[in-house]
Amino acid sequence: MSRDHILHRIRTALGRSPGQAAPELPAPRIRIPLVDMESRIASFRTRLEQLAGRVHLAATPEEARAFVADAIAGKCAVASNAPYLVECGIAALPEVRSGVTDRAELRELCATMNFGITSADYILADTGTLVMISSPREARMISLLPPAHIAVVPRERILTGLDELFSLHPCPSGETSSMVLITGPSRTADIEQILVRGVHGPGEVTVVIVG
Repeated sequence: MSRDHILHRIRTALGRSPGQAAPELPAPRIRIPLVDMESRIASFRTRLEQLAGRVHLAATPEEARAFVADAIAGKCAVASNAPYLVECGIAALPEVRSGVTDRAELRELCATMNFGITSADYILADTGTLVMISSPREARMISLLPPAHIAVVPRERILTGLDELFSLHPCPSGETSSMVLITGPSRTADIEQILVRGVHGPGEVTVVIVG
């Protein structure tokens, strides 16, 4: 069957004639549900824990700092340049390297550190997802290369879901080189349908919600 014949059949099925311009795309149907903050936190926790991730609730930045210090005790970590990590005092922990801007140096650190510590631009409550918008403050490799990832996020960044996210960032490609959505620890079943964690990213993901 020729290409022209296939396209003719498609046009006929759509009720269009040759040379007719395609119609305008319909307006996006964004629907943002009304969900209170406590319900958002509960939903996020349930979804992430179902995927073997962990959630810790910290009442204050100081409590978040203490939790992270305990989690990485005796090990080493690299932290992003997110201002919120500085605000919480996490970037200043003795086990943490932060403030790195050279990509080669950062790559070497991420390949050797036990933990990558970041904040996150947003949290999606309905799927247990972290939203990481790549920038000098949040280098993508810190959340992807070390074997364990800790994200420290203030509760006011919790969104209901993708609709609310795209209402805030309707065209992410115009703002950043990448927007990464992280939903739980890395996992794959490519080989013989056996589920393995930590192949394409961290095998452990812990989210500290502050406030």
